[in-house]
Amino acid sequence: MKKLLITTFVLGFMLSCASQESTMMQQGISSDAVDVEGLDYPELNAYQSPEVETFELDNGIKFYLVEDREVPLIDLSMIIKAGSFMVPNEKTGLNSILTSAMRNGGSEAYPENELNQLLEDKAARIEFGMGQNSGSASLNVLKEDFEELLPVLVDVMMNPLMPQEKIDLAIRQQKSGISRRNDNAQQVGFREFSKLIYGENSVQARTTELYTLDNITREDLIEFHQNAYKGENMMVGLVGDFDVEEIKPILEEAFAGIPAGEENEFTFNEIDYEYESSIHFVDKSDVNQSVVLMGHIGGFRDNPDYAALQAMNEVLSGGFSGRLFQNVRSDQGLAYQVFGNYGSSTLYRGQFYAGLFTRSAATAEAIRAVRAEMVKLQEEPVSEQELEDTKDRIFNSLIFRNASLSSVLNQRINNEYYGRPADSFEQYIEELRQVTAADIQRVAQEYMQPDQMKILVVGNADELGDQLEQFGDVQEIDITIRESAEVEEVMAGDATEGRKWLTQMASAILPNAGLTGSVTMEAENKVSTPQGEMNLGITQTMDFESERIEANVRMPQGQVSMLIEDGQGSMQMGGQSMPMQPAQKDQMLSELYRSPIYLALNKDELDVEFMGMEEMHGDMYAHVRVNDEITLNLYLDPDTSLPMITTYRTFNPQVGGTVTVQLNSTDWRESGGLLMPYQMVSYADGEQVSTTTISTHGVE
Repeated sequence: MKKLLITTFVLGFMLSCASQESTMMQQGISSDAVDVEGLDYPELNAYQSPEVETFELDNGIKFYLVEDREVPLIDLSMIIKAGSFMVPNEKTGLNSILTSAMRNGGSEAYPENELNQLLEDKAARIEFGMGQNSGSASLNVLKEDFEELLPVLVDVMMNPLMPQEKIDLAIRQQKSGISRRNDNAQQVGFREFSKLIYGENSVQARTTELYTLDNITREDLIEFHQNAYKGENMMVGLVGDFDVEEIKPILEEAFAGIPAGEENEFTFNEIDYEYESSIHFVDKSDVNQSVVLMGHIGGFRDNPDYAALQAMNEVLSGGFSGRLFQNVRSDQGLAYQVFGNYGSSTLYRGQFYAGLFTRSAATAEAIRAVRAEMVKLQEEPVSEQELEDTKDRIFNSLIFRNASLSSVLNQRINNEYYGRPADSFEQYIEELRQVTAADIQRVAQEYMQPDQMKILVVGNADELGDQLEQFGDVQEIDITIRESAEVEEVMAGDATEGRKWLTQMASAILPNAGLTGSVTMEAENKVSTPQGEMNLGITQTMDFESERIEANVRMPQGQVSMLIEDGQGSMQMGGQSMPMQPAQKDQMLSELYRSPIYLALNKDELDVEFMGMEEMHGDMYAHVRVNDEITLNLYLDPDTSLPMITTYRTFNPQVGGTVTVQLNSTDWRESGGLLMPYQMVSYADGEQVSTTTISTHGVE
């Protein structure tokens, strides 16, 4: 049977080929290889912009309509002249909190639950957003429901309830994001590079902080809303299945009641930028590669050389065909990924940068290679073939950028919003056609400064060594998430005495001066949850040298097995295996690093200070501070040198803020040359959250 199936398949394939060849011969098509190089390609058709119907209401709202009868849908998108440029530094993040509270809070006529149910029933979507330079509102709806849901959009937009609980929820969500913002090295790189170019307190580069969110009140949101949502600040675009003359009165009725107000003005401080060569570094000990960005200030969109600069950028870093990809990544093998951009903004100067991801050992060599490609572009003109290929790639990308009527309409609205000519796109295409090889070399020489760049590296200091010193005095950037705008003045302690106390603690915990294997333990854990107390059974094995953690947790829902090994985490429950969430993995590793056992084993590498004798709960303790990413305060029993109390501050995503954690450790017992506390009670901001009782421990 198997041979028969194979024979049948082969015969079918041969008959198919014969049939195809016969068909080609009947149609006069030769089966010989086609000479692709000899084919003639017609010129691209001239760009045709769709017909846009425009009109304006007495209150200043401008409308842009494009009919598209392909599907029975209508997409309405608004651009609002408002943004974070209107927000003071001390309340950074207000704009995002506003639109989240607007959408999630609903209005008096359409409360949250009724609004969500209505949209779900109609398979429609209403969204709000507020970025740096503009706000947005959108309605995606079936044609038959547009007239019913348009007033809903306008009412929620103009009369939001913004209840305090929705504001608090939005702030908690923002704070949770802040707590994770340093996890991704690439995101850290782009964020900190913007600060180097524009300044850390600039509108363009400032970041939302825990303390700026704490400064935001409901009154601030109401005031911002009143200044933003005025007729003079609104532009409305519609694409979809409608008749222009029929939909106009519907739009007029819905939007006519919005007050005209006064148009907001863009306010950006002048960028005080000086060209200089500098090297900056962010240490991330949890990575084994470097993220590199290098560059300087960019230009304005209305620069007559804009088209030539875009061609230059395409030659240097245009995807797979760019020189950085071809030479630095492919030929030299110095990067996993390369990228770059010469940014040109309308309201302020953009950024010019080139960047890459590379292995730690090759970081300096990769930086030199990228710089060499920039210099080469300045010293040697591109060939005519490279010039034509570059233009073709840009033209092809523009086709996809304007593949839909919505994208074309949005471009038209954006041009008018930023004060650019309506035909900016057509002008750019024509100017790009005229760019020469000499133009590319000229703008490379005039606008690119490879010897005056700011270089930023996000990587592992231990793996990098002294590579970066060849580029100048390395300036390290602190990315610690602060709770206050003010840098707290930390009182210095006695380092010598701190080392003495920590050594005594290590001797008390490890009487044999070390571990001969992994630490095992069994424990019962009672955890306070919003649903009540939960009892957990825990069996755990920890290898402090390799930082391997294996835990089995018995829960009411069943048993969960967790494993962290070689920096990776996994979980298994009910026969199903899955990767561990990064936040949970980080939490388990943090608990390992805060363990008295880990501190004892690594006592010689820790930065410690003795802060004096302090009274806590009626008893005197030796206060030893361990200075790390999270400062640990150890309160040692003066007689035994054992850590009876440990405190630290950490972000709790459940409450959306930083809490003070206190761990009380008692009933210390020895087994296998190791002392462990058999009773541990933890508190968060004074509230008891868990009790752990160890039944047995050992060293294997």
